[in-house]
Amino acid sequence: MTEAAYLAGPALSRRQMTIIGVFGLSLWLAAALLLRAIGPMGVYDGTARVILYLAIIPGTYPALLLLRRLAGLADGQMVHAMAFGTAVAILMDGVALAWFPTLYGAGVDLHAGAGGTILWGGGVGLALAFWMDRRRA
Repeated sequence: MTEAAYLAGPALSRRQMTIIGVFGLSLWLAAALLLRAIGPMGVYDGTARVILYLAIIPGTYPALLLLRRLAGLADGQMVHAMAFGTAVAILMDGVALAWFPTLYGAGVDLHAGAGGTILWGGGVGLALAFWMDRRRA
């Protein structure tokens, strides 16, 4: 990538944005359903929460590699892609927490645990995207 292209920032096509949006929605829903299943097992308590949060870091990287391939992302587009995909996921998380909280489980503690975990995952995804897009000197 040339210096000018890097500084201009690579735009995402409509096709890429559609794929990224569907991917973000799908990943959010899969995470929400998984957290609903494991939440009652105490995954948000004590050391289990630390393990869960740490597991999200290596667990997110393969999803980003898949997204890069599915959307045909060029060098420098991963941060843009993750920003859009994370926006979709956060919007869905907000709607679910406000209007459909039982998606995450039976009690407020499970709603909060799942919501926090999904936000953590979005942050991890963005951090990894910046790492993947770093300029190689």
